[in-house]
Amino acid sequence: MTLSGAAQNTDANSVEAEAGALTDGFHLVIDALKLNDINTIYGVPGIPITDFGRMAQAEGMRVISFRHEQHAGNAAAIAGYLTQKPGICLTVSAPGFLNGLTALANATTNCFPMILISGSSEREIVDLQQGDYEEMDQLAIAKPLCKAAFRVLHAEDIGIAVARAIRAAVSGRPGGVYLDLPAKLFGQTMDAVAGAKSLVKVIDPAPRQLPAPESVARALDVLKGAKRPLIILGKGAAYAQCDDDIRALVEQSGIPYLPMSMAKGLLPDDHPQSAGAARSLVLKESDVVMLIGARLNWLLSHGKGKSWGAPGTKQFIQIDIEPREMDSNVEIAAPLVGDIGSCVAALLDGLGGAWQAPPAEWTGAISEKKEVNLARMAPKLQNNNVPMDFHGALGALRTIVKQRPDAILVNEGANTLDFARSIIDMYQPRKRLDVGTWGIMGIGMGAAVAAAVETGKPVLAVEGDSAFGFSGMEVETICRYKLPVCIVVFNNNGIYRGTDTNPTGGPDVATTVFVKDARYDMMMQAFGGVGVHVTSPDELTRAVNEAMDSGKPTLVNAVIDENAGTESGRIGNLNPQSVVSKT
Repeated sequence: MTLSGAAQNTDANSVEAEAGALTDGFHLVIDALKLNDINTIYGVPGIPITDFGRMAQAEGMRVISFRHEQHAGNAAAIAGYLTQKPGICLTVSAPGFLNGLTALANATTNCFPMILISGSSEREIVDLQQGDYEEMDQLAIAKPLCKAAFRVLHAEDIGIAVARAIRAAVSGRPGGVYLDLPAKLFGQTMDAVAGAKSLVKVIDPAPRQLPAPESVARALDVLKGAKRPLIILGKGAAYAQCDDDIRALVEQSGIPYLPMSMAKGLLPDDHPQSAGAARSLVLKESDVVMLIGARLNWLLSHGKGKSWGAPGTKQFIQIDIEPREMDSNVEIAAPLVGDIGSCVAALLDGLGGAWQAPPAEWTGAISEKKEVNLARMAPKLQNNNVPMDFHGALGALRTIVKQRPDAILVNEGANTLDFARSIIDMYQPRKRLDVGTWGIMGIGMGAAVAAAVETGKPVLAVEGDSAFGFSGMEVETICRYKLPVCIVVFNNNGIYRGTDTNPTGGPDVATTVFVKDARYDMMMQAFGGVGVHVTSPDELTRAVNEAMDSGKPTLVNAVIDENAGTESGRIGNLNPQSVVSKT
């Protein structure tokens, strides 16, 4: 008998195997993934999954090896967001598994479909706590942090386990799934024909969930009664990939819309109905708000408070596939439960010819506010100050993104993120990737790698120097795979700014201060990429355009005035400075 992969020839309905051959756990996992059109793995090699990566590559899968599991997990999560198929992160046991957990939990929170696959110690040793290599009850640890968690003990169960993981990751509200594969499983063998028959091609893994007709009618009644309606688009709307229907709903209704950061580009940010430049006005003054794939969490002040105007002056319509999301912070007058595509299509059908656009008084007030705010901002974005401030630097990048709407923007940091969200306009859907619901730092390089691998498009990663530090070593990964990624590090010598001092006067620098005048560009040069040091918006423009034209891995060290930063908006509220007097 020969040992071979069970799936030497696959299609949607069958898997053929050589008669008399054996297959093993390694090949069954690989074949199960390939059978379900999953052909890319992000991970870090090591015991006991090193051979798995080698075999997957030999079987034609693309295996992207990172320097740290958290960043491989972030890449897998973004791959899931971009493709609507679960991104796969492969890690070693115990510490490697734990490194991947942050990404798994973040994927679940952000509703990104992802499967974390980790090798693990044998159950009998773990349960008796006998001290195996990297012994840990990984399944128990993972369960609270993801949608579902499964352990596979027998080779014949691999196919059904992978199928369940895929369905759990993408069905309903998407999220993270953990798949625990003990080391002994990989070496198990079975008849290849039987192994092929044990694999499962998942049919309709994310079925449509149609909204109830009475729910659609109720939502339309509330919407038709509005004098100052507003649509808020969330990243769930971008994930749904029903772009044409969402645009049709916005334009046919005439309702102003406000995109959350990763929903920017569903309609171009310069669209006449965009209320992004009048955010404060529309949140406070609107009387009916329709949420499409957006949650009333901290990013929207939980739907209450001063930013939303007087209590009881608003009605909310919410489209979400998860019924428990309704009434999570405020009363939802018209819950519309179903998948976004079906709900939006139903609303479009219900608009009909009798629909009346919002009053001109409302849309006119928004347009006037936008014009005032944009006019006030324009001179700040056109400055060529040396050293640069955030407005001048982001103004330069804003122009580049407008000229290259097909490029993907990755963005993270404190001031770098806060300012870029409002300054850099997007023109196509799913072209902006950022820190998402949790606002965590360190997603940058993983997201940049996945965006380049999954789409083949050029990537512009705009990073604060603090945020870059979380995943900066992955520039080697970007160089190794020769990915078309241009990283711009906004370097102001610290977190928020580089001017803080040690209050004791002691020899240690302040906790928020980094090495002065660091040269991040030289990191990229060390790995064979292009490194550029710039000090003005004009220099930044030239460097980024050259990088995007060349497609070569590039890092631009952009010197920002260390006095320019402030403690970022929401973070400042969470970290108030206390005033203590000593007597």
